[in-house]
Amino acid sequence: MPKRILAVANQKGGVGKTTTAVNLATALAAVGRRVLLIDLDPQANASTAFGLQRDPHRQGTYEILSGAAELADVLVETPVPQLMLVASSMHLAGAELELVGAQGREYKLHSALHNTSHAYDYALIDCPPSLGLLTLNALVASDGVVVPLQCEFLALEGLSNLVQTIDNVKRSFNPALAMEGIVLTMYDRRNGLSEEVARDVRSHFGKRVYETMIPRNVRISESPSHGLPILLYDHRSTGAAAYMKLAGEVLKQELQGAD
Repeated sequence: MPKRILAVANQKGGVGKTTTAVNLATALAAVGRRVLLIDLDPQANASTAFGLQRDPHRQGTYEILSGAAELADVLVETPVPQLMLVASSMHLAGAELELVGAQGREYKLHSALHNTSHAYDYALIDCPPSLGLLTLNALVASDGVVVPLQCEFLALEGLSNLVQTIDNVKRSFNPALAMEGIVLTMYDRRNGLSEEVARDVRSHFGKRVYETMIPRNVRISESPSHGLPILLYDHRSTGAAAYMKLAGEVLKQELQGAD
């Protein structure tokens, strides 16, 4: 099983959630960690970010949630050394309804990850932009939650719902779950509002906000259309540098937790 499992979650769309999951996973692999990225979003953006086209015959997250396949059966190689992917499948959109009546429905992903013999340093789960059963499965399976939050007006709106959900999961299903950190995305130093939002978020959440801020960067926006994470598309870009710095903070957290 993975040594550390992180859910990348925010129920609000358009905040850089998938971008963060894909590029943080890539950055961790780039510094020598064995990484598994799980696309738990029916929109499959994390899968297409690595150039995968939708394939009705490809097994993925739906099959491991339904018990139709083991994790080892659905692994997909990526262009990034030491980074494997579990792709979103065609049937994942219906998984939420199917899980409603399933026994132990909250633990399906937990079981799949904890029963695998494959060794990973990190598993990152790209959650859908909702707080339904798919995201609940991710939170129950995870050690921590990374929350991308855009530097835009009303950024904090809805975040309290996610914090409450994390607290509820801790009480009912996963006492070890922690808020790993909030990563500010789409930061534009030329825009005074970005700095204002950053100050506001830091005043509310203090050290739970990563120092690294992901800039609004055209190269980051372009990279998914080329089927590449930013580190492979343009490793010299400010976006690539930011995700490498974020990976450093995540690794530092791991070391501090081991002390």
